[in-house]
Amino acid sequence: MNDCDADPAIIESAQRYTANPERFETQVREILPHLAYVQQIAAKHGVAGEFVLLPWVESHYRPIPGSKNNPAGMWQIMPVTANAMGMRVDKRYDGRLDMPAATDAVMTLLRRYHDDLQDWRLADFAYNAGEFGIRKMVEQHGMPANEPAIPRLPVKRITREHLIKLLAMACVVREPDRFHVTLPSLPSEQRLVSVDVGRSMPIAQAANHAGMSVDEIKNLNAGFRNGFVDTQAAAYLLLPNSKAEKFRLASSQPSSNNADEQQTSLLALSSPATNQDDSSSPSTAAHQGKSKNKSKTHTVKSGESLWNIAHQYSVDIKQLERWNNLRSQKLKLGQVLKVSESS
Repeated sequence: MNDCDADPAIIESAQRYTANPERFETQVREILPHLAYVQQIAAKHGVAGEFVLLPWVESHYRPIPGSKNNPAGMWQIMPVTANAMGMRVDKRYDGRLDMPAATDAVMTLLRRYHDDLQDWRLADFAYNAGEFGIRKMVEQHGMPANEPAIPRLPVKRITREHLIKLLAMACVVREPDRFHVTLPSLPSEQRLVSVDVGRSMPIAQAANHAGMSVDEIKNLNAGFRNGFVDTQAAAYLLLPNSKAEKFRLASSQPSSNNADEQQTSLLALSSPATNQDDSSSPSTAAHQGKSKNKSKTHTVKSGESLWNIAHQYSVDIKQLERWNNLRSQKLKLGQVLKVSESS
């Protein structure tokens, strides 16, 4: 797109961004893993590289939660746009906060805007103001000339400034020395990668597998809104490259090899609930493989709810309540539940 000197407003905005060089460099360092991930998706879709910096203008790459009828996520996607993109948005999962899903959807949208409007500047206008309005303006006023850099279409001031800010940030990235800043590099271990998740699990368990704090993993995977990784919504997690293999290894291990799950199993052996279901006793367990009458069981772990467990085993909550004679949905750590009918 246009260079630094294409319009005085671009330089002015770039200078405001870099007025405090040290602060600017810190901000860039913090968002660099996100920026590098977005760049890969933009390249896959053939989208102009400047749009990699669009989340800087929208949210500084933060997964901003959205309230009713308000935009959300680092791309600041409106609910109506999310619906048009086919994104799932509900109390448990918000696709606008899912960085891989939202980024791919936005890049698909931007590519279509450009193919329809034949101008990346108009693609940015459409992203900010809506495609229909920009298309109508082009029909009335014609396609804008290459100059000036900021098309003279009767768009709102906020839409014009949106393009100026995008080009200003691109200007700084293109010529950092001109603004007395140094752009940081990204170590390979900090790069973000999408890791497949084979089964649903609490966010806390995923964090433990990856060796990360719950807040760290939530920040990267904000689409999961109820503290639970729901593979029916998204069967992956976004993780730093340095944590990806640790997560893969931990999540592929049998439950008995996991230290915290071992402890849970020991608690289950001494739990009062165990006495109500002798299928967990050592003598019975030895014959479980031979018996055709035993039902599957699940030992309740920290952070799990009846809904989580029902979802994991693809059964109805009412079935779990009936099979286990439950009078409420409150569970105890270590409690053993039947998760299938006796066969």
